[in-house]
Formats: sequence, C-alpha cells, structure tokens
Amino acid sequence: MSDSTQQAAEKRNRLVAEMRREQQQREAGYREQALKLYPPVCGRCTREFEGKALRELTVHHRDHNHDNNPPDGSNWELLCIYCHDHEHTRMVQEQRDTDAAADRGESSTLSHSPFAALAGKLNKSK
Repeated sequence: MSDSTQQAAEKRNRLVAEMRREQQQREAGYREQALKLYPPVCGRCTREFEGKALRELTVHHRDHNHDNNPPDGSNWELLCIYCHDHEHTRMVQEQRDTDAAADRGESSTLSHSPFAALAGKLNKSK
C-alpha cells in the first residue's frame, strides 16, 4: 500500500473513531437524563429493570431524530432492547408497505388476506 493510501486510511479510521466517541458521549448524556426523568420500566412491555439488567433499557427517540434531545425528555421513551428493535423494524416495514402501495397506486391496507380466495379454488378442484 502506498504512503498516501495508508495516510488516507489512517485519517478515515481516526475520523470514524472520533465520530463514534462523540455519538457515545451524546447517547450517554441523554440516556442518563432519561433515566433520571423516567422510572426504569420499558414503555411497551412494562418490564422493570434494575442492577445489571438496566443496561438493556434504551432511549427511543419518538421522532427518530437523535439530535432532538429536549431537556424535558418529551422526545424520549425508555424501551428495552427487544421492544426498541421491534419499534424500528416496524417503522421500516411500514415505510416499505407505504412505498410499495404508492408504486402500485394503492393505499396501504392491513386487511389483505393471501388466502381469501382459497376456498373458492378448493371447491373448483373437486
């Protein structure tokens, strides 16, 4: 590897490490604030946390903007790691459904049943 390539890689690695440190400091700040404002309970499953298990309790940003950290905690919700993961997975799936419906020119619906016509097809085959 050439000197310039190696220097660029080192610079990139330093920048990434610095960004990660800053993110951890930011998260630690609002997490500590949220734990002072709210009881150590998951806002979805209502599981209570204490001791070592407290590390499984995370701060969810209701508007999904991690830079929006009002001191009153109005954009935060304490969620366990499982409910937090589910919340973000649900949001991604809803966005996919909305995008797919827009591509088809339809509105999103949750009433679709893939087996709705199955009975009719089974009766035809008899």
